[in-house]
Amino acid sequence: MFKVGVIYLVIISVSYLILLRIDRGKTLLSLQVAGRSLRKLIPLLIAVFGLVGLFQVFLSPDQVEQALGAGNGWMSLFLGGALGAVAIGPPLAAYPLAGSMLDAGAWPPAVAAFVITWISIGVITLPFEASVFSIRYALLRNGIGFISALLVGLLLGALL
Repeated sequence: MFKVGVIYLVIISVSYLILLRIDRGKTLLSLQVAGRSLRKLIPLLIAVFGLVGLFQVFLSPDQVEQALGAGNGWMSLFLGGALGAVAIGPPLAAYPLAGSMLDAGAWPPAVAAFVITWISIGVITLPFEASVFSIRYALLRNGIGFISALLVGLLLGALL
């Protein structure tokens, strides 16, 4: 992950150096916008890494593997999807946590189901979604999304 970050940083830095020559004003404005965005994201980033730290300290790799490991089969897949479905937060928060799960021995299809349901299922926000659309729509969307997440998780497992 560090290497990918460095590559992105180099590409973005070179892009900014090129753009400084083309339009200095817009480039500096872009840096200001990026700085404001970063300041807004810092609390989220601290919270995410704090959550990852808690996860790594309080859940042993054996516990993670027992609950979400390949040996648990369908139950791991379902549990990964269910955990993601009840989680709430921006997608950015799911990725470091999912990486920690993989490092701890979780089955990749279960982790994929976790990430997909985190992003696409809203058990916590279901009442609001139902009030805006309809209960039938909300339940169908979430149900189809959950089943799709499990299928995509299995597909990912087959491809890996």
